[in-house]
Amino acid sequence: MADLPPARRPPPGGTTRPVRVLLDGTPLLGNRTGVGRYTASLAEELASMSEVDMRAVAFTMRGWRQLRRVLPHGARARGMPVSARLLRQSWLRSRFPPVELFAGHADVVHGTNFVLPGTIRAAGVLTIHDLAFLDAPEELAPSNQDLPELVRRGAARAHVICTPTAAVADAVSERLHVAREKVVVTPLGVDAAWFTGRVPTKEMRERLRLPSEYLLFVGASGPRKGLDWLLNAHSAAPDLPPLVFSGPGRFTVSDRVHHLGYLSEVDLRHVVAGASALVLPSRDEGFGLPVLEALACDVPVVCSDIPALREISGGYAHLVPYGEVDALSDALRAAISDPHPASASIAHRAHAATFTWHRCAQATVTAYRKALNRH
Repeated sequence: MADLPPARRPPPGGTTRPVRVLLDGTPLLGNRTGVGRYTASLAEELASMSEVDMRAVAFTMRGWRQLRRVLPHGARARGMPVSARLLRQSWLRSRFPPVELFAGHADVVHGTNFVLPGTIRAAGVLTIHDLAFLDAPEELAPSNQDLPELVRRGAARAHVICTPTAAVADAVSERLHVAREKVVVTPLGVDAAWFTGRVPTKEMRERLRLPSEYLLFVGASGPRKGLDWLLNAHSAAPDLPPLVFSGPGRFTVSDRVHHLGYLSEVDLRHVVAGASALVLPSRDEGFGLPVLEALACDVPVVCSDIPALREISGGYAHLVPYGEVDALSDALRAAISDPHPASASIAHRAHAATFTWHRCAQATVTAYRKALNRH
């Protein structure tokens, strides 16, 4: 591999050619939850920016060809025809195999999903969405047992780390022992369609078996989502509307608790817009996009009082100390019973509107240029 020429760096100001970026597009494959939606929206914005020449690569033995069908128009796809498990094992020990060997030269390689691929000469940018894998490693799936060490190695090797909130940036600096100036905050965005969200039609309610009134949780199931706390608070308050879960995974259901499964983006917007309140009772979050999407629909929000959710909600959500059952029941009652004036609706939407994917992409391009300067 010594015969490969070094990737050229763009000159100061990037005036002659765009930055060549190789993006980990693996999260675009399959049903998308938080990281998949982040990667898709970021790729869409980067593909429209003249200062970036973006390609995407998928790390999977099977299915990588599907990447071509889910990328923005004109974006190029590459694949590494090696199993993700073998790649991760190799990257735990070294930078081999380097991603450029399969996908071509790049100025910057961006690991969008916690893992920084091995590289030859490209600058490395790594997105770390949260540190749940450090807080509760026992909750990791067997296939992710190596994630803590992979992230530690990637964080040390990366020229720049991206995080969705300042709360995560501070935690990454402290707990992964990297300089705070190495971390760039790239807040996620709210799609414009959320600001025109409409309540479900009668036909949709019948199709999804939605109650006329309901409290809503959006996200994948998992121990860090605080669902046991939410179920206890809901069962302790029979006066509350039924509880609806939307997202992949296994959820506890009953006569007053329903699970819709994974919804399309269009259906999800309607379901959120029709909720009496959205509740996100997480023990840990890196960002909490459903909070902002609910605010964009002018739906009341109840969430746990943790740093990231406190940061992004901007004072427009009912914050509850994690684990306090009575406090969560009371906050849910307050959210659905306290009418707010039109000025509050405007403020909710205005706050959500400050989070855009274009802003996320601009901050990410700043991270790319910073990585090149540090390279």
